[in-house]
Amino acid sequence: MRAYLYLMLVSAAVTYLTTPLVRRIARRIGAITPVRDRDVHAVPIPRMGGTAMFLGFAVAIVTASQMSFLSGRFHSGQPWGVLIGAGAVCALGIADDVWQLDAVTKLAGQAIAAGLMAWKGVQIVSLPVVGVTIFSPGVLVLLTVFAVLVTINAVNFVDGLDGLAAGVVGIAASAFFVYSYLLTTANSQEDYSSVASMVTASLVGCCVGFLPHNLNPARIFMGDSGSMLLGLIMASATVEVTGQVDPQTGAGEMAPAFFPLVLPLAVLALPLIDLGLAVVRRTRQGRMFWQPDKMHLHHRMLALGHSHASAVLILYVWTATFAFGVALMAFIPLTYGLAAGVLAVGVATALTLGPLRRPRSSSRHAQ
Repeated sequence: MRAYLYLMLVSAAVTYLTTPLVRRIARRIGAITPVRDRDVHAVPIPRMGGTAMFLGFAVAIVTASQMSFLSGRFHSGQPWGVLIGAGAVCALGIADDVWQLDAVTKLAGQAIAAGLMAWKGVQIVSLPVVGVTIFSPGVLVLLTVFAVLVTINAVNFVDGLDGLAAGVVGIAASAFFVYSYLLTTANSQEDYSSVASMVTASLVGCCVGFLPHNLNPARIFMGDSGSMLLGLIMASATVEVTGQVDPQTGAGEMAPAFFPLVLPLAVLALPLIDLGLAVVRRTRQGRMFWQPDKMHLHHRMLALGHSHASAVLILYVWTATFAFGVALMAFIPLTYGLAAGVLAVGVATALTLGPLRRPRSSSRHAQ
């Protein structure tokens, strides 16, 4: 555990210290987010903050390669595959932050980055469906690329308020780290190192290091260089966890084995719900799904009457409810997990609907 906490600290420190430099570079090269109709910020803000996050993540991964506890995991080349894919998608995001690439170009670049990861062995191994199903190598690569593309664009869609995407992904990655770490220690008493735990710990660090610069009022945005980076790294952790499912799992053990399939949906529930609603909404309106609007979940929270800060915090609560609820349910009795989940959903719902009760109480007080 200490090794992972150290990686988290390294990633956070590097990200935090390099973000001001990236902000100055963004201003100099014109990587500035203007005030658009769908935005909630009032003045142009530098973007490209994902560059600092990538530096933090990269330094953490290189540091891990020199640690005796984790160095053995680099023999397969998978951690380097994650780093190569992260570098490729971050470079694509930087280009978009500076020159505003079209949607098709970005989608093609994301697929290439995902393909690079798969080429280095970061790909779905099996799926716990009807037993543990193992597909052909070609199908596994396609499934991996699809999972990465969905995750990247889900995170991109939720990046609409100061501190929202970094906080949501940081919480989701924390839950994923807890699950991966507990799963590894349960499966092996001798070597409980894993690529998924290493990647998620480093991911949590770069989110924590970036948040002080990005919380409202933000001094820098992560831009597509950040949102696509976070999505790809999160997807890589999902893919790596599928490799921890034993293909010889018996029928009586399928419930724990099924969690690698369910957990990604839970930890990324908020971005995935936002993505799904946007696709349905825009398609019904006769528009392409990537054409922006002001109907995302964070826009709806503001419309309910929440302030910028409270909207972000409540969306954090929803993310933690889904992510930690499912992650911990794999290791605690189902009854306790469901009871805690119902309580957490109740609290999150009450916080979400809080503004709807204020006018009534105010009017009664006035009478």
